[in-house]
Amino acid sequence: MNCNVGTADRIIRVVLGAIILAAGFVYQSWWGLIGLIPLGTAAAGRCMLYVPFGINTCKIKTPPPETPPSPPEG
Repeated sequence: MNCNVGTADRIIRVVLGAIILAAGFVYQSWWGLIGLIPLGTAAAGRCMLYVPFGINTCKIKTPPPETPPSPPEG
């Protein structure tokens, strides 16, 4: 899968993930572990929820996959 999370999107995800984790720690709640999701998607550069909606905030263009050569006819 190609990168679909851009730089600004990654920064926002890291900040929000850290805030959610910190809030979970402060309030001693397991819900804070939800902060690992935005941190993980920021680290990987891919968000599975973006795929069905066709969202791509990454500016780097990846080349299309190469097609294998067709076998000779004969």
